[in-house]
Amino acid sequence: MALSGLQIYKLLPGSSKNPAVKKHANCKACGFPTCLAFAMKLSQKQAELTQCPYVEDEAKAKLEASAAPPIRLITVAANGSKLAVGNETVLFRHEKTFYHQPGLFVRVKASQADAAAVAKAVNDYSVEYVGMDLTLDGIAVEADGGDFAAAVSAVKGASSLPLVLLTEDPALAEAGLKAAEGLTPLLWAATPDNWEAMAKLAARYKAPLAVRVDDGDINRLVDLAEKVKAAGVEDIVLDPGLRDYVTSLAVFTQLRRLALKKNERRVGYPLIAFAGDDLALAGQHIAKYAGFIVLDSFSPGTAYPLLVMRANIFTDPQKPIQVQPGLYEINHPQPGDPLMVTTNFSITYFAVANELESSGLPGWLMVADAEGMSVLTAWAAGKFDAERIAKSVKTLGATEKVNHQSLIIPGHVAVLMGELEEELPGWKIMVGPREAVDLPAFLKMVRQPA
Repeated sequence: MALSGLQIYKLLPGSSKNPAVKKHANCKACGFPTCLAFAMKLSQKQAELTQCPYVEDEAKAKLEASAAPPIRLITVAANGSKLAVGNETVLFRHEKTFYHQPGLFVRVKASQADAAAVAKAVNDYSVEYVGMDLTLDGIAVEADGGDFAAAVSAVKGASSLPLVLLTEDPALAEAGLKAAEGLTPLLWAATPDNWEAMAKLAARYKAPLAVRVDDGDINRLVDLAEKVKAAGVEDIVLDPGLRDYVTSLAVFTQLRRLALKKNERRVGYPLIAFAGDDLALAGQHIAKYAGFIVLDSFSPGTAYPLLVMRANIFTDPQKPIQVQPGLYEINHPQPGDPLMVTTNFSITYFAVANELESSGLPGWLMVADAEGMSVLTAWAAGKFDAERIAKSVKTLGATEKVNHQSLIIPGHVAVLMGELEEELPGWKIMVGPREAVDLPAFLKMVRQPA
């Protein structure tokens, strides 16, 4: 359980009964004026225990246990790629941020003739979104009566992504773990009937183990997890066994709240969810609060919206998505082609760049440093004004690339036109459209001087 500031203080040199340690009380080595001030910062997670070099070993063990994340970090790995889930500290992203996005896995069956082909398609799938390459995270191989070990080997050979091994049969689980040698898969699942054998396998092969009940009963799930932990397995994933909207949302939320708000360590593990082919259910699990999500099949039409949703939710709300300021070439422009300016907010940049690229019209897109803000937000904050735009023209190489003195500004900041003409003497400032979708039509009407 998390300790209060005063409880932490009692474990620091300021309260030590050991004279050799006591002499370091309030030494300021931690960067704070007193041990009590340091303790208060530790309780608020605004300082690190390593900042104090004089904590006794016994006290350090207690403090480290108290400071451990409320949800354990679980990592699965394959040939050079890995997925880490857990370590979350908040219920809602706006409270701070989410750190480890849930893994999206596609199920293949041992009896499936094209299992390797599906695994390769999942492995190769990648789509660009606002400068990020979005990909799926792994393959869940199900023992359904086919040759499980052979299927795991085939998937392993066709994909470099992590695996989830889906079987409740300990003999098949061991065969799958042997076939996955060199990888760190998630083994699913230990149940009230097989947990001893599955726990032995997980401990022997050093694999994370999912524990499952079939009715969403949190007490039974906790009891099972505790038994598995006592058997030597620390890396545990919880499966409440629910596959619908309402009860899964209620139980997943309750488990997250118990771990974070009540500091209930017995439920402080990531969750696994099975969404079938239900896009909406998978989206619910991304938002609330799965660590692993298994889809029944793969299609780009299903994968793309889930990946975009996940990227948006797991982007730090305190850090705007931004691109590098610079002069970008769109459709191989020549010196006489139009010069446009926008901010370095990623969504703004890609909205403009995508419209230009799809139109086939060449142009120069100058991206000014607006600290990752959109056009209107940056203008209102004084981060996208005439002075900054003029500085960008001079420092980003625009005058070296174009043979004219015409600049198109976004329609939302038309008020900057006069100020820009003063900052850039001799330049012609044109006001473009307000929306990126209207930019191609606008450019067709613009004729730049030679």
